[in-house]
Parts: sequence; structure tokens; C-alpha cells
Amino acid sequence: MDIKIETLPKYRIAYVRQVGSYGPANSQAMEKLKQWAKRKNLLTESTILLGVPQDNPETTLPENCRYDACIVISKDYLDDELISESELDGGTYVICTIKHTAEAIQRAWNEIFPYLQKTGYQMDNKPILERYIGEMLNNDFCEICVPIKPL
Repeated sequence: MDIKIETLPKYRIAYVRQVGSYGPANSQAMEKLKQWAKRKNLLTESTILLGVPQDNPETTLPENCRYDACIVISKDYLDDELISESELDGGTYVICTIKHTAEAIQRAWNEIFPYLQKTGYQMDNKPILERYIGEMLNNDFCEICVPIKPL
């Protein structure tokens, strides 16, 4: 597993929100977003897609958990009433590039937190991101992006 530290910029995003238990419905939200983006000619090799779980399922009832499937859009992209829009704050993140499987995701979680302790960081109070850039989606890879700050 590849782990690195990266500073992400502030992103302007268009998104589809799914409310309910995290799981298969998250993929459905991402598919809905991708269909919209394809119609708008926004899917290219440089497209950045993000999956953003907004709530901690350990402290939020499953039926209230929010998941946003997002696409980064340019500052000059005109509003579209069919989709929501927002901004994601940038910051410092630990980035783990992994195969998008349950086993690889679990292995990443098992390795990220010891890595943070060794490097003098702790998790920051921002959402964790799943990031897909260009061909990652077609090749079943993603990046788990964990917000961090110094201890």
C-alpha cells in the first residue's frame, strides 16, 4: 500500500447526497453523479470524484448517516439546478492508494493510524475522503484521504 502526505486545495464540488446506512446506496449515489457528469461532458481523464461520508456511524444512527458523491468542478462552471453545489476545504491529508475492495480498505485502516502515530500527526476534525482521479475508477483503485494535523 502506498502512503503519502499531501496538501489538498479547496475544491468547488457538485454532489449527490445519499442519506441512510453506508453501503450499496453509496455506490448508487456515485452512479447517479457520474451519469449527470457524463451528460454535462465533465468526465475526463483529469476528473476528480470524491466520496465523502459526512457522519461517524459509531455516533450517528444509520438512518441519519449522510454520504456525498462529488465531482470537482471549475470556478467558472455555471450552476445547475439538478444537482447540489458546495466547497470542500483543503488541508493536509494522509493519502493511501489502494485497490477498491473491502479487504484493501480494512488493511488501509489498520495501517493508517499506526502510520500517523509514527509520523507525529493525528486525525483532524474534517471528513475522510475517497478520491478517484481519472482512470482509477475504471481500474478499481481509490485513494483514502485522512485529514491530519500535528500532535
